[in-house]
Amino acid sequence: MKLKRAKRLKLVLTNDDGIEAPGLDALVQCVRKLGDAIIVAPQRAQSGIAHRVTTHDPIRINRLGQYRHSVDGTPADCVRIALKVIAPDASWLISGINAGANLGSDVYNSGTVAAAREATILGCRAVAVSQYIAKDQPVDWAITAHHAQGVLQMLFRRDPGAGYFWNVNLPHPLRMDSEIAYQFCGLDTQPHKYMYRQIGADLFYDGTIHERPREPGKDVAVCFDEGRIAITRIGLGTNDQQPDVTLS
Repeated sequence: MKLKRAKRLKLVLTNDDGIEAPGLDALVQCVRKLGDAIIVAPQRAQSGIAHRVTTHDPIRINRLGQYRHSVDGTPADCVRIALKVIAPDASWLISGINAGANLGSDVYNSGTVAAAREATILGCRAVAVSQYIAKDQPVDWAITAHHAQGVLQMLFRRDPGAGYFWNVNLPHPLRMDSEIAYQFCGLDTQPHKYMYRQIGADLFYDGTIHERPREPGKDVAVCFDEGRIAITRIGLGTNDQQPDVTLS
């Protein structure tokens, strides 16, 4: 008797750094063995745009290949178009890999996280993946892809539940041969440490992610101080998280 081959996952990939971002290429590489990828990403960088959507203006889609599309819109627009028009039967949506962490209060202004949130609103399982970048340290995206693949493979076996998605942040720097532990943890909602410099009539943001406050055991400290992959289960409700979901 012939055994049925397991059906491959259909994966929609997007980001907020734009269709040409190296982090998106890294994501493509790390999901090759996990499923069939369809890319629907912004035409240009949309970092920090949060959950903005386009409802009154036309949205242009450019088909760059059979499974590669660029959208003249926001990350949330990309998700809506992907799940309503291009791949409504997608198994998962993965957003990233973002160049920079999306931890703690970052989840409210991140386009990367907003894409995963929009997918969750539309009933599709989702993961946002970001790569923290240590001060004055370059990113090797091949190494990032290697470690992200293992985390995604694990999370694809763990349904976050209706109304929830996974937010993943990789520590930095990384080595290919490192065994990086992961930890399910809560969201650290402390504000960044920043100020504004005034020059004439203009104000300039002055702050750095590396010195931000952190609470032990929450996602910022887990990624920054403990060097672990921080995984947070985020709900659609305001600050609705359930880190203690007895996942091992």
